[in-house]
Amino acid sequence: MTGGVKGLILLSLCLVVWTVPIDRKQDPPQAEKPEENADTGLYYDRYLREVIEVLETDPHFREKLQTANTEDIKNGRLSKELDLVGHHVRTRLDELKRQEVSRLRMLLKAKMDSTNLQSVQMDHASLLKQFEHLDSHNQNTFEAKDLELLIATATKDLENYDAEHHEEFKRYEMLKEHERREYLKSLDQEKREKEEKRIEELKEKHRKHPKVNAPGSVDQLREVWEETDGLDPQEFNPKTFFKLHDSNGDGVLDEQELEALFTKELEKVYDPKNEEDDMMEMEEERLRMREHVMQNVDVNHDRLVSLEEFLKSTEKKEFNDQKEWETLDDTKPVYTEEELQRFEAELRDKEVELGRRAETLRQEQELLKERSKALEAQKREYQQAVMEMSQKQKEQQAVNRQPPSGPNGELQFQNEIQKLANEDSQVVKVPVDQNGDVKNNLPAEPPQNLPQHTS
Repeated sequence: MTGGVKGLILLSLCLVVWTVPIDRKQDPPQAEKPEENADTGLYYDRYLREVIEVLETDPHFREKLQTANTEDIKNGRLSKELDLVGHHVRTRLDELKRQEVSRLRMLLKAKMDSTNLQSVQMDHASLLKQFEHLDSHNQNTFEAKDLELLIATATKDLENYDAEHHEEFKRYEMLKEHERREYLKSLDQEKREKEEKRIEELKEKHRKHPKVNAPGSVDQLREVWEETDGLDPQEFNPKTFFKLHDSNGDGVLDEQELEALFTKELEKVYDPKNEEDDMMEMEEERLRMREHVMQNVDVNHDRLVSLEEFLKSTEKKEFNDQKEWETLDDTKPVYTEEELQRFEAELRDKEVELGRRAETLRQEQELLKERSKALEAQKREYQQAVMEMSQKQKEQQAVNRQPPSGPNGELQFQNEIQKLANEDSQVVKVPVDQNGDVKNNLPAEPPQNLPQHTS
């Protein structure tokens, strides 16, 4: 990704990602190429990146981008240059927008399905208005207003990212404390005292860590210079250090590159192998360190550290301050007891609601079981009826295959059979001898004493 497009993302969209650098003690210092597909955390991150990649292919827009300043990007002046990009770029942007609109429609449908509103007809045109990163009135083509909205929305969302992350971490800590208290309540007194002692020992073990240098201080940067870059700490040079850690060579240290500098300090406090070390707390610590550096170094508040800003920060008195960094353990809790009580009340309400929904689902399940039984009974009745009908059909077919009967029910061909039988009984039987010859028992001459026939 070019420096200009990287500038668009970082100046106005401000990528917020965390990466860990590779230990380069044994190899000569060399720039590391950051992961270009790092997620901004925005729900439209893919759309944002694809738009940037397409715009990067247009020489005119890339040239304007390289000469644009932060204000030009934020106030939408750069969006007007969209009318001058090539036709193939506009065609591809149109396609990306239609894909994004289709994706948002699917999200809306999934949301309505999950809230049992499947039967409600959706007005997509109205519902799409809640998404601020595109022009919902025009759902087919990507126009200058779309680019302006995309930049403005991403800038606003990412500026609120840190606050949202802090709030998310607070809720995580309150949930952890709530679960700890509930667990202790479930134990008898002896086991509870033993568990409380164990937890306190883990906390104490976590607190015993080496000194953590303040982020952005000379001690902290020298440590990176020596242990990560493998260079002589006595030869530390701020300008060389900056260029060494400007991984993509765009002339600025973005938040990703800054947070990579804090890894050595964080490793002093957090180890994923230790039970007492919480990796969620480590990421909160990383965010606090980055905010500290930005507050003291980022003069123009563009969420980037230029070489000029970096060199000026090394000239301040605070740069040589050897004050130790106060970790989360050293600062006041991120929540108050009142906030914890409200949080626990919220959890109880959610638990009641979940119980109610679970009971509703149970009742629906029972109803489905009853319906299933009724359907099974109907199925058996239907199968029995089909079997009976089939049997009747077979019987009827058997009756249809019998020969016709007479008026008294007798078969019509019985008389013929009887005639044939009578004829067989009247056939003259011819005697034969032992050799099979016909015996000639007839008299040679008729008897003499037969009466004579008279007319």
